[in-house]
Amino acid sequence: MTEIKSKSAFPATEDIYTISRLNREVRQLFEQVFPVIWIEGEISNLAKPASGHFYFTLKDDNAQVRCAFFKNKHANLQFDLNNGMKVLARANVGLYEGRGEYQLIIEQIESAGTGALQIAFDALKQKLSGEGLFDEKHKQDIPLYPQTIGIITSATGAAIRDILIVLKRRYPIADVIIYPIPVQGENAAKKIAEKIQTAEKRKECDVFIITRGGGSLEDLWAFNEEIVARAIFSIGTPTVSGIGHEIDFTIADFVADLRAATPSAAAELVSPDIHEIQQKLKNRKNQLARFQKQIIKDYKNSIEIILNKIPKPNTKLFELIQQTDEYSMRLQHNIEKELSSKKIILTKLDSNLIKLNPMHIISEQLAYIKNLHSRFKGSIISFIKQKNSEILRIEDILKSISPSSTLERGYAIVTDYNTNKIIKNSDNLKIGKKIHVKLAKSEIDSTVDKIYEK
Repeated sequence: MTEIKSKSAFPATEDIYTISRLNREVRQLFEQVFPVIWIEGEISNLAKPASGHFYFTLKDDNAQVRCAFFKNKHANLQFDLNNGMKVLARANVGLYEGRGEYQLIIEQIESAGTGALQIAFDALKQKLSGEGLFDEKHKQDIPLYPQTIGIITSATGAAIRDILIVLKRRYPIADVIIYPIPVQGENAAKKIAEKIQTAEKRKECDVFIITRGGGSLEDLWAFNEEIVARAIFSIGTPTVSGIGHEIDFTIADFVADLRAATPSAAAELVSPDIHEIQQKLKNRKNQLARFQKQIIKDYKNSIEIILNKIPKPNTKLFELIQQTDEYSMRLQHNIEKELSSKKIILTKLDSNLIKLNPMHIISEQLAYIKNLHSRFKGSIISFIKQKNSEILRIEDILKSISPSSTLERGYAIVTDYNTNKIIKNSDNLKIGKKIHVKLAKSEIDSTVDKIYEK
């Protein structure tokens, strides 16, 4: 008998898959191959067991797939899931090993319309952020005291009414220009961008408020369009966005120089409180008044010190007159003394002449006395003239430094009409202010028509 040997048709034991192993490796393969995906479909077969997890099927016209939405993932869901609802889901592709069925593990779920918009919102936000449109270095400071405020919004919405109420209460002195726009609907974004560019070209405003009232993501969508974002970024006028409610964020908010939570908050951000301004001005006025009084007091003290150092004209004149009188009396006394002495000599000489009778000696002595008298008299006259010249020179000096002489040379003293304070520079002047002008021989009242700065 011939022995027949046959080779086994079965594989080695280690090559045989169990169902569990197969399902596990298929699950791992799904997780490695498929990234997180967004998928759109209609909910059916929705189950909400006591565990709190949701199980349902997502389907379209031709196919369906099972889904699991675990409790920890849907804890913050803002709406209820119902059969027949069209949704947009963010999910991982997986396999339920127990049944060998592939399924989607839901991470996030939104209503189909809102979800699509949210994806578009996130994509545009990431794109513009990458280009630097949101960078702080591009943000401009909002002016503290704007003269003209531009409001880009619907002319009939609640937002414009709220803003005007705030501005009237806080900052009624500002001019307001309204640039009406459609805030939602077809072509709204294009019209908003065009209005922003038009307002910028007109150069009328110091700051813009771009605003509208609250609404759904669809209602606010015009302010999430790229054309609006680039229009805001391109202008040089500072912008404040006040779109929707505090929880609403739009692309326009990220591009604007400053975001406000609401339209009313935007109005408050661009408008200083006039009552606070008035109080600050009042405090500053009082402070300046105190400084002014102190400065005037210091100047008065300085002037008094200087005046005490400068001799007064009358005092100096009286001193000179007194000195002249003293010199005159002294000279008179010297003359009288000299005459007295000479008289004594003459008396002696006369006595001698009488005794000796020398007539020619007497004549010479008389001539000598007359000459001496003439010299004394000339000296006295010359001295008096010299002192009079000094008095006139001092009088001229005193006249030259007096305010009256300054006015005679064509100068004028300008004072505030109301306070009678001297005006030294144009800082205290403004157009229409009434002033008082003192000239050499007259005084006039005038009004400032124009101020020329040097």
